[in-house]
Amino acid sequence: MGKRNNNRQVLLRPRQIYKGAMGKKNNTDDRLSALLDDILVNILDRLNAPEAARTSILSRRWSQLSAELSRLIINARDFVPEGVTITNISFDHMNAAAAEATKNMLARRNPGEHTISLLSTAFFLRDGVPKSIGHAVGIAMVTHKIEKVEFTVLTEKKRLQCTVDEMEKYGAQFVSFFSGCLDAFSGLTRLYLENLRLAERDFVSTIVATCKQLKYLGFVNCETEMWMTHEVEHAELSELSFEDCTFGKVELKWLPRLTRVKFEIWRSFVELPLSFGHVPLLEAVTLIHIAHSWHKMVKLSTLLFETSVKELHLGFRCEKIWVEPECLTRRLASAFQQLRIVNLDCIPEGYDLTWTMFILEAAPSLEELYMTVMDHPCEMQMDEEERRKRLYSENKGVEWESTSTSNFKHHHLTKLIIFCFESCMVSYVRRVMRAAVNLKDVYLYDRLTCDDCEDLEPLKPTTFPLSKKHRCSMRKQMTQGFESHARIRFLDHAVMADDHSKMILY
Repeated sequence: MGKRNNNRQVLLRPRQIYKGAMGKKNNTDDRLSALLDDILVNILDRLNAPEAARTSILSRRWSQLSAELSRLIINARDFVPEGVTITNISFDHMNAAAAEATKNMLARRNPGEHTISLLSTAFFLRDGVPKSIGHAVGIAMVTHKIEKVEFTVLTEKKRLQCTVDEMEKYGAQFVSFFSGCLDAFSGLTRLYLENLRLAERDFVSTIVATCKQLKYLGFVNCETEMWMTHEVEHAELSELSFEDCTFGKVELKWLPRLTRVKFEIWRSFVELPLSFGHVPLLEAVTLIHIAHSWHKMVKLSTLLFETSVKELHLGFRCEKIWVEPECLTRRLASAFQQLRIVNLDCIPEGYDLTWTMFILEAAPSLEELYMTVMDHPCEMQMDEEERRKRLYSENKGVEWESTSTSNFKHHHLTKLIIFCFESCMVSYVRRVMRAAVNLKDVYLYDRLTCDDCEDLEPLKPTTFPLSKKHRCSMRKQMTQGFESHARIRFLDHAVMADDHSKMILY
């Protein structure tokens, strides 16, 4: 056996390192001072903007190092004094501090000397602060080499608290900011916007046309006129996200680098107002919707036709299933040919899951299937009269009859993961296991917890098997009459693997 290495490595978190440096500023022999400049810069890159800025007071050396940072991440929400909560400090204070930090950190640098790999700023739409930050960033783009530039444009009101008038005010403020800082926007690689009503005609197209370097564009709770059709063409955009937006129709005409799309909730449209044109690299599509009785079912074969999507995430928000189960055709086979991962989130409880088998039959290359079957009382409209008025569906399920023989076999599925498993799903799991001949792992988690549902009465008691005896009985039921090498695990959601938890969309 080799000798045991007794040299201990001490690993400190960035915040601990910062505090250690502050505490030893008069000690010329401290261990931090003995580190090479490159290592110290790497440490500083991991601090938030206020902490990194404070190190400049330690010594001349630290002051010079803070001017060599490769990552400048300046978030207005970080400028909250210790012991003060964000609710007890004014947005003006946080914004002004973020603007000052942006200008100071950029002014301290020598033009062209050190590359900035990331310049990221997050700030609130208030007064002239956004323009102040925009002008500083625009100048930096000319004088420094910057690889990535990000704007996160926030509002003091959360999405559920915003009135129409407030959204219009925020929209007008953003248009003014945008128009006054075109140099900065022309070099942006990431732009996040929330709570805006963009009243100007086709301003979304103006954003897309101006921000020629964008890789990511995200809208949350934003609106335009309903009658508009937004034709999106962009040479660099790789990720596009619309969450809880009312945007008219969105036609993704020409996006040769687009890889990921998220489209959440189409409130006033009978049909899904999204279509794909030239998107040759599109790999992941996320669709989330609260369907009412008047919404038409979505044919995935039509939506995904001539794409090469590998990941498909569908969220139902505990209401009507809005996907139309389709029988295998040549067109359907083409749309699903490349699928590797399918995630079905917030399927309403108490309905037959057989319809999901159409995905298995249509996607021969599918490797992983995730499902969450759960009702969220905190999100659902529970008042029966309101449900009738708003035309919610009373029957949320769908039926599907397979045209394949009972001997249908799937050869690539290796993982089946069900969150909120209940005993009534045994026959469904059995059906998947019987078809998926190379299935390796079946993960069955108990009911997930939701912070907002915590104080509400569960709609149904759980029937997840808690005893060892009950679980053994279920395993036998799932495999009776056929051979399967799959390992069936009954798991507590509290010990969920990271790669599983990231698939939960709510």
